[in-house]
Parts: sequence; structure tokens; C-alpha cells
Amino acid sequence: MIKYFSYFVFPPTVSTLFARDFTSLALRLILGPIMVVAGYSKLNLSNNDVTGFDKFLADPSVTSWFGNTEWGLGLPFPDLLAFMAGWTEFLGGWLLLVGLLTRLISLPLIVTMLIAIFTVHLESGWFAITPTNPSTSPALIFSWLNIPGADMSLENSVATKERLDYIKEIIADTGYENYLTEKGSVAILNNGIEFAFTYFVMLLVLFANGAGRFTSLDYWLFERKANVQKQNVSVLD
Repeated sequence: MIKYFSYFVFPPTVSTLFARDFTSLALRLILGPIMVVAGYSKLNLSNNDVTGFDKFLADPSVTSWFGNTEWGLGLPFPDLLAFMAGWTEFLGGWLLLVGLLTRLISLPLIVTMLIAIFTVHLESGWFAITPTNPSTSPALIFSWLNIPGADMSLENSVATKERLDYIKEIIADTGYENYLTEKGSVAILNNGIEFAFTYFVMLLVLFANGAGRFTSLDYWLFERKANVQKQNVSVLD
């Protein structure tokens, strides 16, 4: 009975197709543009005042942020690291989009996410945007389990809501409330590890599963060719 139930829940053909094709394509379509823009913003490519080889270097403000110990990351060799981070994300994003060398490029992108987590976001906790309702915050689950820090997170949600309500009152008093909020509601940025860690996990899945079949250049250039060669060898045997 358990065998038949397992087959119904996880049929081999469907699970393989779903894991290798749809999920990998979906992750690539999400991560690709994010990485391309993240890398593009770190480089001089869009700076019309820069010409020659400098066009391919990291933006000076990004380099300063990488190296400054007071208000930046305080990393060594900021010029080199900013350059490497920018091009890894920019080129890596395009490779993810077309599904080329997916497993290979996932590794340096995973490293960039880990660096972002531990040097930029970790001190701000988990949430990228601070929850303002403790009854719907994911931290509530961890509070039930008595996980350290969960109750503090819920208290922070209450304090954040007070400040957010005050911000909304100020906006309403300006007389431009509709204009200021027509593109979206007001939120308080927490800048925690949530997004970076999510991208890290997505990249791990791509590293494990690959780019998928049919919609990736990896399949048409490498995997399909290898499969054809195996079939030819088996026929000869």
C-alpha cells in the first residue's frame, strides 16, 4: 500500500521532469535578471563619463563602500573584489538566463551570496522588510518553539508598526498622500539576510539539479550530445 501511495505522490517521470525542467527554468528566470542588474550596478558600464578600459572596472563609489572601514564593508583589495563581484554577478546572471555552464557559474555566485550575508546583512537579522504585525510574522512560529530572539523580533514588529503609523500620519499631513503612495505602500527596510539567503538556496538547487532540459544551452550543447554518444555506443555493443 505504501509503495503505491509513494508512486502516486512521487511518480518517477513527473518528479524528474518537474525537478530538472520546470523548477530549474523558474529559478533561472528569477535569479538571472537579479544577478545581471546587481552586477551592472557595481560596474562603470552605465557611466557615460567613463571611457576606455575604465568602463569595465567597478564604480568608484562601490569600490569605496567595499573598502571603507567606517561606513562600508572594510574589505581588503576593494578594487579587485568589487571588480570580481560585479562581473561575477553580471556575466553569471546572463549565463543563468540562457542556462549555460549553470553548475559552474552557480559556485562563484553562491560565494558572493555568502559574502553578502556575512558582511552586509547578518547584523540586521533575518527580515529584509520588517514585519509590522506580530500575529502574522514568521517569527511567531519560532516563538512557539522558544527559539532565542523570536520574542525580540515580535516586539520589534510592534515598535516598527508604531513608527510606520507615525510616518503615514506625516505623509497624510503633507497633502500629497495619494501621490506619495500611489506606486506602493510605505514599508520599513530591515536589510536582513532574507533575500540573500533565499538566492543562496536557489543557487544551491541549480548547482544540484543543473539548468534543466530543453530550455537550457547546457542540455543542447553538452547533455544531449553526451546522451547521443551513449546511445551510439550501446548500439555498437
